[in-house]
Amino acid sequence: MNNNWINHPVLLKGDEIELLPLEKEHLENLFLAAANKEIWELTSVNYSVEEIFYPNFNNAINDREKGTAYPFVIVHKHSNKIIGTTRFLEIYPNDKKLEIGVTWIMKEYWGTTVNLECKLLLLNYCFETLKINRVQFRAKDNNLRSRKAIEKIGGQFEGILRKDKTEPNGVPRNTAFYSILDDDWENVKLSIKKQIEIKADR
Repeated sequence: MNNNWINHPVLLKGDEIELLPLEKEHLENLFLAAANKEIWELTSVNYSVEEIFYPNFNNAINDREKGTAYPFVIVHKHSNKIIGTTRFLEIYPNDKKLEIGVTWIMKEYWGTTVNLECKLLLLNYCFETLKINRVQFRAKDNNLRSRKAIEKIGGQFEGILRKDKTEPNGVPRNTAFYSILDDDWENVKLSIKKQIEIKADR
């Protein structure tokens, strides 16, 4: 990685999940996790399509070698099953900032502690290991499910870039941007931990 900022391999372990560096041997099981088309209803890219999935995730592994991304698989510890993915991207060591994105999990884990714990592990690594200044998140402006998930972990809304990207069908899209800063981290960490405790007690 650039300037050895992210020292491969990064393994992040929580109570329910582990985040492991994405490798080619993970791709088949990750593709199986992407099979439910309901995951992709509000997104720009449908990873249940083989011709879309494999080039993207092979590129993500290559991008890790270039230092421009760092992809993970999300493993559910109890079942030892790959249930989704997330990655670091937009990595700028000199500015001490990066983005967390391309995060998705199987539908049966929506509303559980999985996404909260995933973000807690990633943010803890960013702020306490990398000593980062800023973590960015983004979502399609009309993807309310993703935007609510970002807000739930403490992402601060920064605005919408109009016609920021072009969808695969050629239609321009607007993108909502959020961030968490190092100044926010202690309060964010406490909030996520409390939400995990509440969900775990249900």
